[in-house]
Amino acid sequence: MEDVIFSTQEIIKIKSVEGAPKEGMPFGEGPYRALEYALNLAKDMGFETKNVDGYAGYAEFGEGEETVGILVHLDVVPEGDGWDYPPYKAEIHDGKIYGRGAIDDKGPAMAALYAMKSIKDKKMPLSRKIRIIFGTNEETGWGCMKYYFAHEKAPDMAFTPDANFPVIHGEKGIIAFDLVKEIKDTCCGDISIKSIKGGNAVNMVPDYCEAVITAKDFSALEKKFNEFKDKTGYQMATEKDGDDIKIKAKGVSAHGSTPWKGKNAISYILEFLGEILDCKCDICDFINIYNEKIAFKHHGEAIGCGFEDDVSGKLDFNPGVIEMKDGKIVLSINIRYPIKSSSRLVYDGIRENLEGTGIELFEDEGEMKPLYVPKDNFLVQKLMKVYREETGDKDSKPITIGGGTYARAMENAVAFGPVFPDEEEIAHQANEFISVNKLLLLTKIYEKALYELAK
Repeated sequence: MEDVIFSTQEIIKIKSVEGAPKEGMPFGEGPYRALEYALNLAKDMGFETKNVDGYAGYAEFGEGEETVGILVHLDVVPEGDGWDYPPYKAEIHDGKIYGRGAIDDKGPAMAALYAMKSIKDKKMPLSRKIRIIFGTNEETGWGCMKYYFAHEKAPDMAFTPDANFPVIHGEKGIIAFDLVKEIKDTCCGDISIKSIKGGNAVNMVPDYCEAVITAKDFSALEKKFNEFKDKTGYQMATEKDGDDIKIKAKGVSAHGSTPWKGKNAISYILEFLGEILDCKCDICDFINIYNEKIAFKHHGEAIGCGFEDDVSGKLDFNPGVIEMKDGKIVLSINIRYPIKSSSRLVYDGIRENLEGTGIELFEDEGEMKPLYVPKDNFLVQKLMKVYREETGDKDSKPITIGGGTYARAMENAVAFGPVFPDEEEIAHQANEFISVNKLLLLTKIYEKALYELAK
């Protein structure tokens, strides 16, 4: 089992954040190098492999008319700040492999690949083929899966090891969009705002935000800043450079599907600016609206989209990126809406709520529709059986989530692991890791799952 540990470390070392496209590398060099590594490894294991024009790839073995698929992704979100260990060194400390992508999704991808190898090496009898599909653009648009399924036949059933155990049989709808306001006046009395910038990706809770301002009375500003820090306990600091004052806020990153688990640095900055600005200028209007309708309200309850249902619960609302420049301020939002709701209800509710504010909503075309697979489905039942047998957990039931996985890229697919019910969610956070023991356990679980589905 040392091989799966080594391979996980090696692929984590590849910084596979989306980059500028190159010939044969539609999502940049990093994701392509990760794909190349996985395909070469699979080929060395004796699997039939194919690189699907740099967008995705697969490895497979077995006989039969039907195919069981495993959908994994090799791209990662940006590393962000606050790491105790280098995010691309894959160092092992206290039995844990640290690095961006360790749990989301490179560790589980390697566990699934080595599970396939174990089945192949043991010559376990199968009636279906097993194919692992490697994606390279899951975090930033799913262009990989769109291309793959336009050129390759979909498996007859599949799971993705990219969410939670026991089985995810439902996923909320996902949309991302921009709220934009023209800013003609950035001066409010003695204070002028020169810039605001924060966040790395719309589907991450932003762990850093900064604003650059000028103030005629720095000592008075500093006094208000210190009082605000003492009152809130936020991690914030100021930095003076000539007439400019940079206000910096440090939050805690989390996945955009669970915004309440993070600490949003954008909200910290705008809350402070709201306390020191007091007029009717464009920037003040935007800040006041943000603080009234968006800040720390994780379910859209104050901006016209606080929907929920009995299947998947409440809507999740994450302000992920902000930037003020070129005469406007742009706030990028990520929403996970309930399975029984719709994007149109969300957009209409927000637009109606913001009517007359001068804030425009620009829809993104990359909507992911909700996923729902009944609990009595063959795939759900088989995977639940394996989970219960391998973990001894007889109480957990199939669940729904706000996260978006590759399961919704095809029919008859669900998410299966890797996070256990009692585990902390660490995807998209600093110090992301996968424990060695967990990596080995996942390999065992996925081996049994694949055999049960393909035998």
